[in-house]
Amino acid sequence: MQKLPKIGLPIILLAFVLIIFVSKSSINIGYGEAGVLFKTFGGGVVTDKAPLSEGFHIIAPWNKVYIYNVKQQEFFEGNMQVLSSNGLEISLDVSVLYQPIYNELGLLHKTKGENYVNIVLIPQIRAVARSVVGRYTPEQLYSTKRDAIQNEIYEETQKVVENQHIQLNAVLVRDVSLPLAIKEGIERKLIQEQEALEYEFRIEKA
Repeated sequence: MQKLPKIGLPIILLAFVLIIFVSKSSINIGYGEAGVLFKTFGGGVVTDKAPLSEGFHIIAPWNKVYIYNVKQQEFFEGNMQVLSSNGLEISLDVSVLYQPIYNELGLLHKTKGENYVNIVLIPQIRAVARSVVGRYTPEQLYSTKRDAIQNEIYEETQKVVENQHIQLNAVLVRDVSLPLAIKEGIERKLIQEQEALEYEFRIEKA
């Protein structure tokens, strides 16, 4: 069996070490993602520089990168139980469109972490929804005030999350569900009001 030249073995070992080093040091960040660098021996989470952008990066093997989705995302909060101004239980379905603020991604990771939606957004949406819906009667919620509720939930939630490195893009009220008896009563009342208006119009035209 032919022996390897003396210089060959060190080269092979060096190549092997380099392959391992590159595999441990390289990271690929995909479309719509960004990376937060954690320096094990250099101060922890990097917050004073922009996050790592899409593409291939080489980092020290003892450091770590946390990858975040920075595109617009949506979470759906369904069947939220809230109370109207007169204490009636209302069921609310809400969609929230959001994304992390790109240049503040390091701060978001350091202060809230990867679970920031459950830590910040969901509790805040629930709290604000209860507060806003509690200002309106069931009749207002069912008929004329859905857009107002939507806007108020958005504005009040935005005031909180904008200082927590999260961009709130929209809050959409998908459905407002009242107890069936209340809903039917409101519908009858609306029909009666419409009929009364039509009657007055006919009298004026006569």
